[in-house]
Amino acid sequence: MKFIIIIAVISIFIGAGYVKFNQLTRPLPLPVLDTNRYWGPGDVANYKPDKTIKPFKVEVKKEEITDLQQQLNRTFKFTEPLEGINFEYGFNSIVLAGIVKYWRDTYLPKWGERENYLNKFPQYTTEIQGLKIHFIHAKPSKETAAQKKVIPLLLLHGWPGSVREFYDFIPILTDANSMSDYAFEVIAPSLVGYGWSDAAAKTGFNAAEMAIVMRNLMLRVGHEKFLVQGGDWGSIIGGLVATIFPDNVYGYHSNMCMLNTPLSTIKQIIASFAPEKFLPSRFFYEHHFPTLEKLAFLIEESGYFHIQATKPDTVGTALANSPIGLAAYILEKFQVSTGVGLNQKSNALDKVFTIDAVLDNVMIYYLSNTIVSSVRFYAENVAKEFRSLHLDRVQSPVSMGCARFKNDLPPALDWQLRDKYPNLIHSKYFNQAGHFAALEVPVMLYIDFAEFVNKINFEK
Repeated sequence: MKFIIIIAVISIFIGAGYVKFNQLTRPLPLPVLDTNRYWGPGDVANYKPDKTIKPFKVEVKKEEITDLQQQLNRTFKFTEPLEGINFEYGFNSIVLAGIVKYWRDTYLPKWGERENYLNKFPQYTTEIQGLKIHFIHAKPSKETAAQKKVIPLLLLHGWPGSVREFYDFIPILTDANSMSDYAFEVIAPSLVGYGWSDAAAKTGFNAAEMAIVMRNLMLRVGHEKFLVQGGDWGSIIGGLVATIFPDNVYGYHSNMCMLNTPLSTIKQIIASFAPEKFLPSRFFYEHHFPTLEKLAFLIEESGYFHIQATKPDTVGTALANSPIGLAAYILEKFQVSTGVGLNQKSNALDKVFTIDAVLDNVMIYYLSNTIVSSVRFYAENVAKEFRSLHLDRVQSPVSMGCARFKNDLPPALDWQLRDKYPNLIHSKYFNQAGHFAALEVPVMLYIDFAEFVNKINFEK
């Protein structure tokens, strides 16, 4: 009798464990979301929608540039770096002093050239859900359109980037070349609260809400079906566009392929015991299964995330009122992304991105005064309202492609990604480049994207 009772108790525990495991790991249905929620200031009852699309140009008053030069001339309080230290304690003050001098004495005097460069693509604004959204809209030439099938592409940036990341990438996408039968009509928006797009006036504007706005923007410009490409937040948002609106998406390509679910964690642990079964080369083992030293590095480099996810307005206000502080904070993220070893070199930024490119990016944050609203996005995405949606556990039938660059964050394995994207049709690893691939290696990113697009069955 005792034996029967013991067996019964064990069976109950096993059964309960199985039920709990199933609850934590099974795919979930898409939650009901409001796809037209008002995010502007005040009451929606007083809102009068404006669906017009208006031309936009970056136009900065000369007085604003002069004032910035004066600020850069008088506010730099220099502190010597510790002996033998490069960038281990943050952005090196000696290197920063040189960049500030270049910014003030060389870059800003040629601002007219930089402004013209930032206006090299057609740009527009339109109101979506109470917010003015800025976007680049670059189309292939008539000659290219005659040679290639043109597909709309929603191109999404992240933090601390901007649409500036895409200035070398877009011309390749819109041009005719031998890599693909397709050319791309590119819509590259400034994310809500970034660049020249309005910030949400209300709490709760998370990645799912951003995805809704981005899809509604594509409908506004006339595209019911389109491709999506993104890295950083752009990857997360792009994945959510493919999840919430699969009927609108031909395919989704990411250069930051991540997944955060209980089942994904279990698979990561299992795969760590036999990495050769899941990865194409030993070269990638440490990237997927970090050593303790690498884990310590990742924890160290994620400090900004914790600040922005908890007290974004505090750090944001400090940065908004100090252009040098803003530059140091943003440039440090680009410095880290250049990769272990190189990211301790004083010339890394210029070698990988060019100083003009990273200063263009800083200027966008400074001139648009969006550092506060951009870092708030972190807080909204760790809030219970977003986490309770469990959107990583909602499968998307959309064709998915993944490009993994060496110096980026640890990516998900194909084995993990297929839980969410059962139609994963393209997966590739690269022995170089990092987090800002569109800015660092636009040709390489294009080649991978083109390979992915060539695998999509558009007729289906």
